[in-house]
Amino acid sequence: MALTFDDGPTKKTDEILSILSDLNLKATFFVIGGDLEENMIEGKKIVVAGHELGNHTYSHDRMVLKSIDFVQHEIEKTDSLIKEAGYHGDIHFRPPYGKKLFMLPYYLKQHNRKTIMWDLEPESYPEVANSSENITKYVLENTKPGSIILLHVMFESRNESVKSIEGIVTGLRQQGYTFKTVSELLEN
Repeated sequence: MALTFDDGPTKKTDEILSILSDLNLKATFFVIGGDLEENMIEGKKIVVAGHELGNHTYSHDRMVLKSIDFVQHEIEKTDSLIKEAGYHGDIHFRPPYGKKLFMLPYYLKQHNRKTIMWDLEPESYPEVANSSENITKYVLENTKPGSIILLHVMFESRNESVKSIEGIVTGLRQQGYTFKTVSELLEN
């Protein structure tokens, strides 16, 4: 299964990288190009630590009813910034809010790009997102082989999600799961 993080990088990157290092875990970070441009040092730290970078568009605008030129700019500018951060692997794509309509799917198909969604987003339920214990419990009870977990950990408002990482990883490992980057997961 794969642990993924959306948004950022931000000043919280060091905290997240420290947690992942302590857990000896590699994750996939779907970064926003604008955030990466403003926080390139943090983006480079993610790469140096051996994690995977994915594209979450430049502006995090909903990719619905947009022109092909807008879609192309959002994706290609972010790809360029990801490469500038030193990442050399396949760059997978995750649409903001999971929305994709008309031009985005067309562009992705024309460029043979994979769209990576998720099957677990515990923060989408307010009664789960309000505590790290609830987030951890939800993930432990709902993960299945091949799951992709989505967490938002790059902002102060998501401290409960940050605090859940250790419990999620430890609990899933106790259940026999191993963690992969999205690219490694797709290879199986």
